[in-house]
Amino acid sequence: MKEKFIVTPKTTRSVTMTIRIDSELSEKLDELALKSKRSRNELINLSLRYAFDNLEFIEETEEKP
Repeated sequence: MKEKFIVTPKTTRSVTMTIRIDSELSEKLDELALKSKRSRNELINLSLRYAFDNLEFIEETEEKP
Protein backbone atom coordinates (compact mmCIF):
# COMPACT_ATOMS: atom_id res chain seq x y z
CA MET A 1 0.00 0.00 0.00
CA LYS A 2 1.30 3.48 -0.89
CA GLU A 3 1.80 6.06 1.85
CA LYS A 4 -0.60 8.97 1.67
CA PHE A 5 0.49 12.54 1.10
CA ILE A 6 -1.15 14.33 4.02
CA VAL A 7 -1.88 18.05 3.86
CA THR A 8 -3.14 19.98 6.88
CA PRO A 9 -4.55 23.51 7.04
CA LYS A 10 -2.04 26.31 7.18
CA THR A 11 -1.87 27.76 10.70
CA THR A 12 -0.67 31.23 9.77
CA ARG A 13 -2.21 33.36 7.11
CA SER A 14 -0.48 36.01 5.08
CA VAL A 15 -2.05 38.81 3.10
CA THR A 16 -0.65 40.47 0.02
CA MET A 17 -0.53 44.28 0.23
CA THR A 18 0.73 47.10 -1.89
CA ILE A 19 2.22 50.07 -0.06
CA ARG A 20 3.96 53.29 -1.02
CA ILE A 21 6.98 54.36 1.00
CA ASP A 22 9.45 57.23 0.79
CA SER A 23 12.42 56.53 -1.47
CA GLU A 24 14.78 57.11 1.49
CA LEU A 25 13.08 54.30 3.44
CA SER A 26 13.23 52.05 0.40
CA GLU A 27 16.98 52.62 0.07
CA LYS A 28 17.57 51.94 3.76
CA LEU A 29 15.47 48.79 3.54
CA ASP A 30 17.46 47.56 0.54
CA GLU A 31 20.77 48.25 2.34
CA LEU A 32 19.63 46.36 5.43
CA ALA A 33 18.36 43.47 3.32
CA LEU A 34 21.79 43.13 1.71
CA LYS A 35 23.65 43.38 5.04
CA SER A 36 21.37 40.99 6.91
CA LYS A 37 20.75 38.54 4.04
CA ARG A 38 17.03 38.79 4.84
CA SER A 39 14.28 39.64 2.38
CA ARG A 40 12.67 43.06 2.40
CA ASN A 41 9.39 41.30 3.18
CA GLU A 42 10.88 39.65 6.27
CA LEU A 43 12.39 42.93 7.48
CA ILE A 44 9.09 44.78 6.99
CA ASN A 45 7.26 42.08 8.97
CA LEU A 46 9.83 42.23 11.78
CA SER A 47 9.61 46.03 11.84
CA LEU A 48 5.81 46.09 11.92
CA ARG A 49 5.68 43.46 14.65
CA TYR A 50 8.17 45.48 16.74
CA ALA A 51 6.22 48.69 16.14
CA PHE A 52 2.89 47.17 17.20
CA ASP A 53 4.43 45.39 20.21
CA ASN A 54 5.90 48.71 21.42
CA LEU A 55 3.12 51.04 20.38
CA GLU A 56 1.36 53.40 22.75
CA PHE A 57 -1.73 55.03 21.27
CA ILE A 58 -2.75 58.32 22.87
CA GLU A 59 -6.19 59.70 22.10
CA GLU A 60 -6.39 63.44 21.84
CA THR A 61 -8.62 64.78 24.58
CA GLU A 62 -8.46 68.48 23.82
CA GLU A 63 -9.32 70.24 20.61
CA LYS A 64 -6.48 72.12 18.96
CA PRO A 65 -7.09 75.79 18.13
